Amino acid sequence: MKKLNIAAVALGSVLLISFPYIVPNPYLVRVAIMCGIYMILASSLNIVIGFTGMFSLGHGAFYGIGAYTSALLALNLQWPFWVTFPLGGAMAALFGVLIGVATLRLRQIFLAFTTLGFGEITRIVILNWDSLTRGPMGLPGIPIPTFFGVRFSQAGYYYFILLFTAVVVLFIYRLYRSRIGRAFIAIREDEVAASHMGIHLFGFKTLAFTLACSIAGLVGAFYAHFARFISADQFGGNESFAILTMVALGGTGSILGPLLGAAVLIIFPEVFRFLAQFRMVIYGAILIFVIVVKPGGIVGVRGVFEKPVQAIRAKHSHQKGGR
Repeated sequence: MKKLNIAAVALGSVLLISFPYIVPNPYLVRVAIMCGIYMILASSLNIVIGFTGMFSLGHGAFYGIGAYTSALLALNLQWPFWVTFPLGGAMAALFGVLIGVATLRLRQIFLAFTTLGFGEITRIVILNWDSLTRGPMGLPGIPIPTFFGVRFSQAGYYYFILLFTAVVVLFIYRLYRSRIGRAFIAIREDEVAASHMGIHLFGFKTLAFTLACSIAGLVGAFYAHFARFISADQFGGNESFAILTMVALGGTGSILGPLLGAAVLIIFPEVFRFLAQFRMVIYGAILIFVIVVKPGGIVGVRGVFEKPVQAIRAKHSHQKGGR
């Protein structure tokens, strides 16, 4: 089995690396790039929801903050992509820290509403700050990145997002297996028990939230230079809801789940384009189905939508007592 797994990983890597040449269709390569972008977004949100058990409904705002930061620095100051890219992640992380410090002591429902409100505030500020963001007209003409003087082609964008996705997945895997990851899982399972074990709840929650926001900001910076045009509507509540649905569909708390969920929900609208106007309705139906019928998602792991351990134990105890 180990040899088969290694062979499968090797074959998959070869196919991914050679994809732009096996399928020399610009449209399909663009879809693959968008899959990579949303895989990273879903994986970053999974740190907050799947690992730590918190609910953020404003992840699209941090995605947008990274995109606008990188785009504005490139357009107004002519800074190169390799400088604006990390600064986009840093700016999103800064806002993540500020929101986290202000809200992470709240209960789950209030945290969800606060992040939802922050997302809407971000969209409105972008729409109304005409002197900086051009308001509803958006930011066109964002420069194409260069690498040693060579401008990115579509294949260049593809290989960058492929490498970026691999780095993010490896980072999250190492995080999950680390002491910090175990602390996140302990908080998700039982905050009281985690606190009694010496885990600093507020500190680890803030860390999880900041990491997720910084990754979203980084991929937002990449998206700005890939699309070359951004506007406030691209980072609103619908975007946050779509990312949440990807995490839920794939399976919260797993590493593979968000990748699968993002791939399915990006490819699905492309295959069934006649249903494009019903996209958010379909996303809502998928989210309800996952929560009610299959809370483990595609991967089938026990995540935040499953019944808590205490509730399962209480149910079994009640059934035994009834007998």
